[in-house]
Amino acid sequence: MYKLITLLVLFFVPTFFQWEILEVLKLKTFDALVTKQEASGNFTILNITEEDVDKEGGYPFPRQRLAEIQIELLEAGAIGVGWVIAFPHPDRTDGDTEFAEALSYAPSVLPLFETNNNLYPKTTGTVIIGEDIGGYAVQGVLNNIEVLSAVSNEGIAVAQTDVDSLVRRLPLLMRTPDGWISAYGTEVLKVLLNSSTYIIKTNDNGLEEIIVQGLPPVPVDSLGRKWVSWVDTPQTTLQEMNVEDTFVFVGVTAGGVMPQLATPIGLLEPHKIQAALAESILIQDSPQIPDYAAGVELLMLLASVVAVWVFINSLGITLGVFLSTCILILTSVVGVYFIKKGLLIDVTWILICQFTTGATAFYFRFRQQYKLRQLVKKQFGKYLDPRMVKKLQKNPDLCKVNGSRVNCSIIFTDLRGFTSLSESVEPEMVTYIMNNVLDVQVKAANKYYGCTDKFIGDAGMFHWNTIIPQPNHRNLALSAAKEIEANIIELNKKFKEEGIQEIAIGIGVNSGVCIAGNFGATDRFAFSLIGDPCNVAARLESSTKIAGVGTLIGEETAKYSCFPLRELEPIEVKGKAKALRVYTWK
Repeated sequence: MYKLITLLVLFFVPTFFQWEILEVLKLKTFDALVTKQEASGNFTILNITEEDVDKEGGYPFPRQRLAEIQIELLEAGAIGVGWVIAFPHPDRTDGDTEFAEALSYAPSVLPLFETNNNLYPKTTGTVIIGEDIGGYAVQGVLNNIEVLSAVSNEGIAVAQTDVDSLVRRLPLLMRTPDGWISAYGTEVLKVLLNSSTYIIKTNDNGLEEIIVQGLPPVPVDSLGRKWVSWVDTPQTTLQEMNVEDTFVFVGVTAGGVMPQLATPIGLLEPHKIQAALAESILIQDSPQIPDYAAGVELLMLLASVVAVWVFINSLGITLGVFLSTCILILTSVVGVYFIKKGLLIDVTWILICQFTTGATAFYFRFRQQYKLRQLVKKQFGKYLDPRMVKKLQKNPDLCKVNGSRVNCSIIFTDLRGFTSLSESVEPEMVTYIMNNVLDVQVKAANKYYGCTDKFIGDAGMFHWNTIIPQPNHRNLALSAAKEIEANIIELNKKFKEEGIQEIAIGIGVNSGVCIAGNFGATDRFAFSLIGDPCNVAARLESSTKIAGVGTLIGEETAKYSCFPLRELEPIEVKGKAKALRVYTWK
């Protein structure tokens, strides 16, 4: 759990403190996923190009020439003109009066560029619904000369940048010590709609909505900013003048005249940015970062990271990874859904945290399982068939190694007359015979998923349903006993060909409740069984000589046999007051 808490701290710290790299990642994600909107058809951008500047003999143009351009635009069908060019000083050629007259012929808007001179224009009419809080504060503006300002509307052509120095969000209204003034693009719409007042709705965080009379409410953030939709507003030139029935934003694209500002779609001049702002206000489904975005992001982060950690650690690697992948996919879908709905709620950091959490949990879980599998292999590789070892490695929870009572089946085997045989042949031959005999027994036990417990001299012990569950353990043991007998017969054929004396084996099979677990000293132990059924199985094996059969089967095993058996005369064994019912193959 401490690992999960550590991860949560690492993930939430950048979220709470809005680290710059995280903010940049969020903004870049929005740039990539926000759907580009169609232009409203209400605006045209007029570019004064390098060619135009050369033709006019340089820049700035005389105000008389600007007056001519104004009149030409109106004659070409423009419904208004916005000059995104500052006029803080009188014209050297005394053309201000002529230009002012041309501006008065139709709705015109001039820009106010932000500065820190503590000079402010007259405020615009506003109605505040809620407390008058929040907003983007202006430190001063560069005013236009009085003769032009008197016949035009004015708005601040601000171009605020984000942490990566890109223009994405622009305020619609800005605060001054005297009240509120509008952004350039906002003022354009006010002029076109013949509106006189803005309505500002606030909440506890600051601004919430701004309403230009005649338009639906525009959602904004607490500073009154709107996410700009970078639409393809039609553009024209002085030579073309394709401006009919549109409001025209006029600006200079000639090199070195107007500054170019970085945006997600490249470098743009101020008049193009203000046109984009006006377009964005008209587009009803343009995106916005809601005030509750941070809360939603934190909630999604917490819930998903905890879920991924719990899934992988509680449900295993395969199912855990599958469900965690589903969480990642679902988070991505939700994030895209939010953005398509115009809600800029970022899931990028959430996805990174989910992946990191999943990878971390996977690593620890895999390492844990790897160590456990190696332990299983080390502990049971010498007892079980490789198939059983692999099964245990895949599901170690099947292991019953800490001491438990189990209803199991046991086989004891012993070679008859081997002691005398070993005294009459060379040690190498004894080893050869013994290894062959034990090998065929182990193969038989492994074939039927038995556990090879131990060999003591020429005697062997095998058992079932002790390490992993085996409901049919009795018949597995009986099958193994028959297989041992058959293997010994085949082995004797081989010995006969090699000139080796044939051997005989006794087999005792019994079932019952024993204690299974690791037994031994602190630094030397082994898995085995303790219990009366084990002793009885050993006694049955030793009684095969008396009974004159190769295999003796206890009553508890015979009850569930799928093999045809015949009952023999009860036999008395050491440690039992009552004779035991015994069986062998029919």
